[in-house]
Amino acid sequence: MSKLQELGKRLLVKRDGPLTRELLLEPGRFGLGLVPERLAPDQTTSMVCGFCSTGCSLDIHLKDGKAVSLTPAVEYPVNLGMACPKGWEALAPLTGPGRATAPLVKRKGKLTQVSWEEAIDEMVTRFKAVQKKYGAEAVAWLGTGQLPTEELAFLGALGKFGMGIVHGDGNTRQCMATAATAYKQAFGFDAPPFTYDDFETSDTIVLVGANLCIAHPIMWERVCKNKHSPNIVVVDPRRTETAMAATMHLAPRPKSDLCLFYAVARELIVRGAIDEAYIAQATEGFDEYKAHVMAFTLDRAARDTGLSESQIRALCDVIEKGKRVSYWWTMGVNQSHQGTRTAQALIALALMTRSIGRPGTGANSVTGQCNAMGSRIFSNTTALFAGRSFENADHRREVAEILGIDEAHIPRQVSLAYDQIIEKILAGKIKALWVIATNPAHSWINQNHLKDVLSRLDCLVVQDMYDDTETAALADIVLPAAAWGEKEGTFINSERRLGVIKRVARAPGQALADFHIFQLIAEGWGCADLFRDWSSPEAVFQILKRLSRGRPCDISGIEDYVAIDHAGGIQWPLPEGETLTSNQRRLFEDGRFFTESGRAQFLFSEPAPLPEEPNDRFPLLLLTGRGSSSQWHTQTRTKRSAVLRRLAPSELYVEVSPVDARQLGIAPDDSVAVTSPRGSVLARAFVTNNVQPGHVFMPMHYETMNQLTFSAFDPYSRQPAYKACAVRLSKASELPA
Repeated sequence: MSKLQELGKRLLVKRDGPLTRELLLEPGRFGLGLVPERLAPDQTTSMVCGFCSTGCSLDIHLKDGKAVSLTPAVEYPVNLGMACPKGWEALAPLTGPGRATAPLVKRKGKLTQVSWEEAIDEMVTRFKAVQKKYGAEAVAWLGTGQLPTEELAFLGALGKFGMGIVHGDGNTRQCMATAATAYKQAFGFDAPPFTYDDFETSDTIVLVGANLCIAHPIMWERVCKNKHSPNIVVVDPRRTETAMAATMHLAPRPKSDLCLFYAVARELIVRGAIDEAYIAQATEGFDEYKAHVMAFTLDRAARDTGLSESQIRALCDVIEKGKRVSYWWTMGVNQSHQGTRTAQALIALALMTRSIGRPGTGANSVTGQCNAMGSRIFSNTTALFAGRSFENADHRREVAEILGIDEAHIPRQVSLAYDQIIEKILAGKIKALWVIATNPAHSWINQNHLKDVLSRLDCLVVQDMYDDTETAALADIVLPAAAWGEKEGTFINSERRLGVIKRVARAPGQALADFHIFQLIAEGWGCADLFRDWSSPEAVFQILKRLSRGRPCDISGIEDYVAIDHAGGIQWPLPEGETLTSNQRRLFEDGRFFTESGRAQFLFSEPAPLPEEPNDRFPLLLLTGRGSSSQWHTQTRTKRSAVLRRLAPSELYVEVSPVDARQLGIAPDDSVAVTSPRGSVLARAFVTNNVQPGHVFMPMHYETMNQLTFSAFDPYSRQPAYKACAVRLSKASELPA
């Protein structure tokens, strides 16, 4: 029996073992209980949710040793006894249809069940053949923000140090690259400064491109708990559910918000409503920033944004009068051709007015996926572990010494970004691709183009909990993975809080935790000796503590998973030797940042026009976003729940204004064709004043929607601009046969 066969059998046996503390708290393991007794068959345990970045804790109730139901954890400092529809249904995807239960390899054009040994051997053989023929850079991977931090770290180490893969990126590029880049450039590190308590202590809350009511309902509940009767300002071209509840809604032209915030900065400077002492003490580049924004008069901003001068003044009044002003943004800013500079314009407003480092303040990016923060800091994809640089010799040396490996294993160049990996496949430079826990054939921009690109690969490996996704349908090899609730590790939420996930169910069939799949691949590749210390998720957590020591994201003071659980989650940083005195901690209270000078940076650029403006053929502007709090991303998981399916429209729909509907002869519920220069999809018409004339809105969750979107990217973050492209509408009955 080969080493790979032996390891595979051991992992399957371990996976099917009894769910007991004795087994799961073997050295380097973590299980269900927090007491030394054997797990009771009807025990309740808590763990953080696996959907969005809010990081709610759920109490999982077991019957006869199996997870049967859940309730929101009452005392957890994130959700305080609340859960959104997805949280209530978090267990449903585990037993829903479509689970991948056995390895599959394409034989004669059809995916056929094989053993783990055969699947790993097939992957290793084909990937090594590609590298031998075309070079190490001809293999790449696309990962996710859905895996536990320890699995992300193992993937990044295995791919880069063990398999010699230079290029690997994650689907966090689609949601959080802009925020990460904005923070890194302005603060010296990807460091969201806030804590969720700021939702409840602000007297002025400015939400930009952020529909918290739908996308992050528990965060909106925290806003609703605010006892200070806050002014709530929503800046969004669409009248979202959050805008309806706001005290002020500004609806600028799509992607004109950069001009708006430069004009606000100018007005505050002219009024003297800035903190000059703080600017001098804690920042750099303000004089240049001031000179730049002086060109953005109220008159210019009104012309560029479509808002009135009085509306812009009113926003400035609210900010000037506020004592605790917080700025929050999500995908409406991040998914833009100039998102990094827009985020930095919000950061500049916070810096100018000292609305940072104090309760109820901050320039605060709300993350998308459950572990996007873990991916950003510890995945070892486009940044070396703990925010280091692959191009920095000192950083490579540090990591090599900490891990006890030869520095030669660490690439000296930074990885290509997601879109650049796709372009290299199109150019024939990348020939093999490994996709882990993401569904790019649904989610990537300009979908039809991507499917054509993926068809050109010599080998496509898909590792997922489902084998019926749009991407798995294109695969040459499918590796069946365990899901949230079937493995253990940590997630890091939007406020930098580490929370624990636990194994409360067994994976179906032969499915294994991604961590164990990586162990099998390391064994098959012949590099397992590099990862002998990476024996389990908790062992990797201890390695990450060492990698983080002395870095802004230092977690060396967190003892273990049990400590995280007992504390109600722990926000980084927590250096070794520091005592945790509060579970709500914000950054930059001392006015010192992570740049070389210790000062925050003012950064700016001239606003750029929309990459694709409406025209005579495509006269409408398509906006995209979340459609329902019961849907999640591509619905890969949420569609497995009958409850969640009933809570959202079953078909793709398009919101259209009554003005445009009358002009086009479209009635409510008509079947319409939405056409962009890249394709056409059918949708149901929803006639509503929530969108302005000239705009339409479609939710992101449906499988055909991204056939329409346009391939434009922020030049700094390489994040795609999903939010605006040119389309036309026509009645489906008018389409040619």
